[in-house]
Amino acid sequence: MEERRQDTARQAALDYHEFPRPGKLEIRATKPLANGRDLSRAYSPGVAEACLEIKADPATSSRYTARGNLVAVVSNGTAVLGLGNIGAAASKPVMEGKAVLFKKFANIDCFDIEVNENDPEKLADIVCALEPTFGAINLEDIKAPDCFIVEKLCRERMNIPVFHDDQHGTAIVVGAAATNALRVAGKKFEDIKVVSTGGGAAGIACLNMLLKLGVRRENVWLCDIHGLVYEGRAEDMNPQKSAFAQPSELRTLDQVIEGADLFLGLSGPGVLKPAMVQKMAARPIVFALANPTPEILPDEVRSVSPDAIIATGRSDFPNQVNNVLCFPFIFRGALDVGATTINDEMEVACVEGIAALARATTAAEAAAAYRGETLTFGPEYLIPKPFDPRLIGIVSSAVARAAMESGVATRPIEDLDAYKRKLDGSVFRSALIMRPVFEAAATARRRIVFAEGEDERVLRAANAMLEETTDVPILIGRPDVISTRAERCGLPIRPEKDFQIVNPENDPRYRDYWETYHGLMARRGVSPDIARAIMRTNTTAIGAVMVHRDEADSLICGTFGQYSWHLQYIRQVLARDGLHPTGALSMIILEDGPVFIADTQVHHDPSPEEVMETAIGAARHVRRFGITPRIALCSHSQFGNLDTPGGRKMRAAMELLEAHEVDFTFEGEMQVDSALDPALRARIFPNSRIEGAANVLIFAGSDAASGVRNVLKQKASGLEVGPILMGMGNRAHIVTPSITARGLLNMSALAGTPVAYYS
Repeated sequence: MEERRQDTARQAALDYHEFPRPGKLEIRATKPLANGRDLSRAYSPGVAEACLEIKADPATSSRYTARGNLVAVVSNGTAVLGLGNIGAAASKPVMEGKAVLFKKFANIDCFDIEVNENDPEKLADIVCALEPTFGAINLEDIKAPDCFIVEKLCRERMNIPVFHDDQHGTAIVVGAAATNALRVAGKKFEDIKVVSTGGGAAGIACLNMLLKLGVRRENVWLCDIHGLVYEGRAEDMNPQKSAFAQPSELRTLDQVIEGADLFLGLSGPGVLKPAMVQKMAARPIVFALANPTPEILPDEVRSVSPDAIIATGRSDFPNQVNNVLCFPFIFRGALDVGATTINDEMEVACVEGIAALARATTAAEAAAAYRGETLTFGPEYLIPKPFDPRLIGIVSSAVARAAMESGVATRPIEDLDAYKRKLDGSVFRSALIMRPVFEAAATARRRIVFAEGEDERVLRAANAMLEETTDVPILIGRPDVISTRAERCGLPIRPEKDFQIVNPENDPRYRDYWETYHGLMARRGVSPDIARAIMRTNTTAIGAVMVHRDEADSLICGTFGQYSWHLQYIRQVLARDGLHPTGALSMIILEDGPVFIADTQVHHDPSPEEVMETAIGAARHVRRFGITPRIALCSHSQFGNLDTPGGRKMRAAMELLEAHEVDFTFEGEMQVDSALDPALRARIFPNSRIEGAANVLIFAGSDAASGVRNVLKQKASGLEVGPILMGMGNRAHIVTPSITARGLLNMSALAGTPVAYYS
């Protein structure tokens, strides 16, 4: 059975690399090449202008070419992790994989370069000759001690960052893990005894990093396959090992492990025995990083030392020391400031950023990617997970700052806070466009009640609200359930301590709520018994009553259930004093910017008057994002060429908008391609009143609107903000079950500012 499972996994891995096309990379053009004009600019004669600019000032290559965002991953395949000296050609799948990680995690373009050269000095010559092409070099899987020679020569001769990831990337992540492990254990770098196995590139670099963090050199004991590295030893020595030689008569790992606080293994399977762990200091830290089989398995450590703090290099155990936590982000920061090297200050900044992130509240996106795992800072969560989207903003900005402060940045960044926001925006695609909304929300302190307060996404959104805004979350739900789930998610928030809670099962306001609801609904068939039952079971109705009673400013509901079901209770309780739902507006963030779509939920077959109201509400809300609305009324009919129901409806809505003398541009009726393609629209209807592409699409029915919304989300990787319930004065919003915690935070910001409304 196990053999069959391994065969299946092997074939799946091979298929992954072969289909639908071989390899994991391709090259894509970033500029159009659709006509003769484009060709003349991309190549002859226009390309000469860029060439001459670079000849006059080589630094401009980062302006006119991809060099400033291009890294080379260079290897000769002499020390491929877990595989050994397999040669340059066989290492290519690994290097392609590294290039994919650069792109995925930091949006850095990367070429993998495999070189048939085992002489370190000649290999350095080859790498140095690549400097005109790349903004930085990542050396990979080069055996020790050759890697030390190659990196040293390249750093001396090149004016761009050269970083041997097997050394420094591993060292940085080990440094972050050690920083937090010592915090958990209540120990300090300057006091601990370190015993390490493995005198290769990664092992030496990790020890050097520990020295930078405060470990005393005399407290470091390095062992290799021959035993302790001691003063006077001649066998298998090099300058890097000699730097850690001890003046000692001890010779074996078993002898030197006595009293060690930290074991650092970068060697091979089974090197550390349980009996050795027993000899270590109290609350030992065991980093067994050999792959795929560590120096000792976690269960073996715990069998003799239950309170040990353990890390491995494997993803199936907690605390995986993974270089992907480091290299994409240190290169991102280095490239963005035009660093000439990656120095100690930048590496330590990277360590501190990674370590601090693990101590912060876990991101909802990371929790979703690692569902079922405990992501709360402690013995089993010392370092963040690779898919934590906050890594790029925190780590890269820290690296950029260190590069500038240490004097190696050639393009300093004036506003590091803005730089961090830009980085965050590259992973949280809504971050930049939501910024005006969050800034507006910061001017008011509103109470936002969440109907589904027990939902994990709501808990994470509430925690983020407390960290990032001035708004006050109110959660409807059972206190014990909310407290248990918050603790399980690693969130510090607790009911009543950090936020108000409404318990449907037992709340002192229950009588006030059902009497209020009954008073509103008594002449609409709701008896006292029904009102009492609804106020015990219907959290949307409870939240609406709270807003009606001015105990909350806005309601957010809809993380489960049908939109129309929630809408009926909002209409019952809050559609008063001129407020009424006029439509649902969704913003879909695409690669080339946002597009707004309405009405996706409220009116299935709107009248011309309702289309007009939707357009007015959409214009108002689009401006909240700092965007000038350009509204297209969409139908199958195009500027009167078809006599269809949708066309007639949109023509009537156009007349109503013209009579209303609105303060935004609109056009219709038209098909979606004409709305989005100004050139096409100009051929069909030269006198269009809107310029450029429309950014608001309003449809004649919810089937079309919701269909376009879902196609853009699924097939164009669009990110939705919303739906925004228009016409309700911001007193209620209904989300959809697919919403994320980040989406709920965005909706809370939208709900966090008062909005004037049209009656």
